Amino acid sequence: MDYQQKLAEKLTILNERGNGVLIRMNYIKKTCGDPKLRPSFLTDKAMESAIKYINKKFPNIDYRGNIQNLTSIQRQKSEVLSNTTSYYESFLDVIEFRVNIVVFHHLTFKISQLFFDIEYYCSYHAYTECDPYSDPSYPRLGQMFLEYDHPWKKLTEEFGPHTKAVTTALLSLKMVYPRRNLPAEQWRSAQLLSLLSAPAAMLDSACCDTMACEYLSMETMERWIIIGFLLCHSSLNSNQASQELWKMGLRSGIYLTLTRDEVLNIHKVSEDLFDNIKGYSKRIADIKECREHVLVNGGAMHRERRHFLRGALKELCKVLEDEPGLLGPKALFVFMALSFSRDEILWLVRHSENMPKLKVPEDYIDNQLAELLYYMEKLRGLMRKYNNVVQRYHVQYLAQFDALVLNDTIQNMYVCPEEESVLMSSFVSTLSGLSVKQVDNKEEFDFRALRLDWLRLQAYTSVNKAPLPLKDYPDLAKVMNLTQFHTKMVDAVEEMLYETSELSIFCFYPRVFEKMFTQSSEEATMKRYLMAFPLVCSHFSQSGDPLCPEEVEAMEKRSLRLCVTFLEQIAKQTSTVVLEICAEQRNLCDQLLPKHCAETISAARYRKQKKQMPKKGEVQKEKPGAESLRKDRTVANNMDKLHLMLTELCSCYSLCGDFVVFDHIVVPTEFLISQLETRLSEIIVRMTNYNQTTQEITRPSDLLAGIGAYVANLHSLSCYINVDVTRLVKSVLLQQTQPLDSHGGQTITTLYTNWFLESLLRQASNSLIVHCPTLHCFMSQVTDTEPRMHRYRYCTAVNSRCALYAPLGGENVLKRMTIIGVILSFRAMVQECLKDILHKHCPYLTGPIQCLRDFSNPEADIQVTLSIYELASAAGLPCDIDPSLVAAIRSMQTDNTSPDEEHKLSRLLLVYIAVSLPLLALDPNSFYNREHGGHNNNIHCLARAINQLAAAMFTIQNKNIEQQLKEFLLLASSTLLQLGQNVERMEIKNRESIYLLLHMIVEESPFLSQDMLESCFPYVLLRNAYREVYKSFIVTLG
Repeated sequence: MDYQQKLAEKLTILNERGNGVLIRMNYIKKTCGDPKLRPSFLTDKAMESAIKYINKKFPNIDYRGNIQNLTSIQRQKSEVLSNTTSYYESFLDVIEFRVNIVVFHHLTFKISQLFFDIEYYCSYHAYTECDPYSDPSYPRLGQMFLEYDHPWKKLTEEFGPHTKAVTTALLSLKMVYPRRNLPAEQWRSAQLLSLLSAPAAMLDSACCDTMACEYLSMETMERWIIIGFLLCHSSLNSNQASQELWKMGLRSGIYLTLTRDEVLNIHKVSEDLFDNIKGYSKRIADIKECREHVLVNGGAMHRERRHFLRGALKELCKVLEDEPGLLGPKALFVFMALSFSRDEILWLVRHSENMPKLKVPEDYIDNQLAELLYYMEKLRGLMRKYNNVVQRYHVQYLAQFDALVLNDTIQNMYVCPEEESVLMSSFVSTLSGLSVKQVDNKEEFDFRALRLDWLRLQAYTSVNKAPLPLKDYPDLAKVMNLTQFHTKMVDAVEEMLYETSELSIFCFYPRVFEKMFTQSSEEATMKRYLMAFPLVCSHFSQSGDPLCPEEVEAMEKRSLRLCVTFLEQIAKQTSTVVLEICAEQRNLCDQLLPKHCAETISAARYRKQKKQMPKKGEVQKEKPGAESLRKDRTVANNMDKLHLMLTELCSCYSLCGDFVVFDHIVVPTEFLISQLETRLSEIIVRMTNYNQTTQEITRPSDLLAGIGAYVANLHSLSCYINVDVTRLVKSVLLQQTQPLDSHGGQTITTLYTNWFLESLLRQASNSLIVHCPTLHCFMSQVTDTEPRMHRYRYCTAVNSRCALYAPLGGENVLKRMTIIGVILSFRAMVQECLKDILHKHCPYLTGPIQCLRDFSNPEADIQVTLSIYELASAAGLPCDIDPSLVAAIRSMQTDNTSPDEEHKLSRLLLVYIAVSLPLLALDPNSFYNREHGGHNNNIHCLARAINQLAAAMFTIQNKNIEQQLKEFLLLASSTLLQLGQNVERMEIKNRESIYLLLHMIVEESPFLSQDMLESCFPYVLLRNAYREVYKSFIVTLG
């Protein structure tokens, strides 16, 4: 019985199995043909003689004999076995498939083509892998190799008995293929795929008698026609319809895909086959004529088709985006559009890679392919997004229309056997039981059983002498084909999208894929569609096969590489435009800086004077804002072009927020953020203009203004695309606070630190730059390098004192302490700015920190106090004890020195400083500058250095800071009072300025008070000192 043969199940399984075997054999061919991938023993010179011997004697090889040529294989037998087992088993799969195949003979042809391409690499593998006397499959395998030495000849012989059936099946395409294979002019005149061409019928369901054929791949039909008539060619000389259909297939192109990137040159293969058959001279002439037709007209015809499809898909997308409810009745239009577009892309890809020599190669180059890919992805996205709409419509259609029509058709059948009756009754009952509530409740639908039953019914009714011949009931076939399509719209939309629009062919043509991306990216109008290229990479995972798992890993690597390459290129182009706009805005912002307003202020002072005529040839400087004045708005300036380019590039990011490539979630905007982060960091560093040779660097205020201009314009990027610009800016600026950024490059922190150390602080230590407490800044001062010999007269007493102090190196100690003071003063200025900024941005954070600092008690737990001070210092708040200085001094301690010794050295250091203070009066730059609020040689910084250094040292030693500083104050006062007893002019001149230093030490210290100072140093001396340094200073009030 035909029911027991399970033809439908067998055909389904064999079709999938045949495709898997084909992919497996192609992978083996690629592996063995690539020197980098093939097994190592194949490239071993010692194996060359064995390979030649096996290829010559195969399959009749005396393996048991002691043959010298096979000794190399015997030595490496284990390696050969381990590497070729899978190959041998794959060949056995081919034999098994060949035995079981009944209908899909064209797959046998494809496998034989690949099989004999790799024979010379793998034939001996199969033999040496298994002893021919113990493996019963080996003789059959060897016989198949010999039989298919000329595959076309063997296949035509095998297909001889099936010529009539195959020819009849091929001629069934004569109504479908010519209608699908029309030029673009006829598509345009028929308004193909247009929903607007007939507004009155817009809500009508799109259906026809041959639903599945409307989106059937053209390449599939051409493969059936070309290979089918090659294997069953007798009708080409006797049947005009066969000949016309065959010639139409030959005019479609030059190459047909066998699998992956393996193609068949249809004209060459056909000509070679017919050349050896008598009576086919006219067919050879037809082949040559068809080939010439393709070379002349093929490229232009397919180019026009792609041009038409770009416009048709764009219109379809716009209409369906505006009215997604039309996806229900017009779903067929979507799959037709996807299938037609896919056919043209596949044709272009396989002919671009194997492009023949042409006079017009431009027909095989499409720099607008991105638009077609983009709208294909848009349609795919719409079908996924509104899948619920499509389901709802077709569930109602199946229950309220298809079920009724199918029931009427069955009732009108005059013959209906029991098995067929059971199947058709189940169709009606299944469809009648559907309701919209199932969609609302999000129930899962599965109509695979129904579709398999329909395939079973076709098998039962298509055999010879069937009790219910399907050809006598065409209405049943029409209704069931329509029903099958509607069921797929309910439960198999993803399968339909894969069938009509998957473009995994690009995975096997990476060079063509990258070339097409480059060509599209060079077109300004195509930039908004570039995201389609990386999105296509998400198709590649669908083309893997369980019979060839080894191929999947290589496909995954290639897919991710292509996807990342495309996204990086798009991100690079976008970031370039964004940062060019930022640079333009920064230049405009730079014109408004105070340093550029001198000329304007100068002109304003003399605005009442007669305007002077500009000199000849002198270009008058434009004022800021002049770039906004336009005489003609249609003339686009550079900023207009940049913003237009930015709009185009950002539009492509709207295609999707993320997608999956081989289980990897890809977020396109993250590539843009990464590019912006890297390049923005580089730009900020370049904006410093640091020159290590000349020690020149941009003023921090100017750099801040430039960064502000960049940040402000970067925030405008969020108007174009959904990106977190705040996160980007924070990441970049936080990296700039570290010595190195995330890529190991220098940051502005490093550059300014180096400049402050090498230039500012070094010059400050040499008194070339003065710290000004009044102005809270550092100022340069002009120094007189000429020797001032009068300062060294009447030095008898001074020389005596210097002779005492010289061995102690007092000047060096004070010099180093002054440098430390300058550094600490600079750090205090930075912390004060930090405090102001933090208070401005987050006052609710700085307030609690300040309260915590004020209520901390150093006498309780010093470690807790230091932790609090560390927090406060990080917030820019001044502390009685500097935690950073404590950590620095503690790190320099060694285990060899006892705490008592450390304390003794610390006290001696303070004594050393105290007794050295009078030496400062000898320096002419020790004069107190009343305008700057400090001394010209920065010795006023000693006050901060002494207080903070003493607090840090005695905190580590757990000593009383106040007591130690009191002792220092007593000793310093005593040594300074001795200056009053000296009548030498050199010391008397700067004596008052040095007295003020003592007052500064007390004012700067949180541990000393004015009462302590008055107890050891007369206040009248301080009052007279201030009067002396301010006596010539004019104070202006109001």
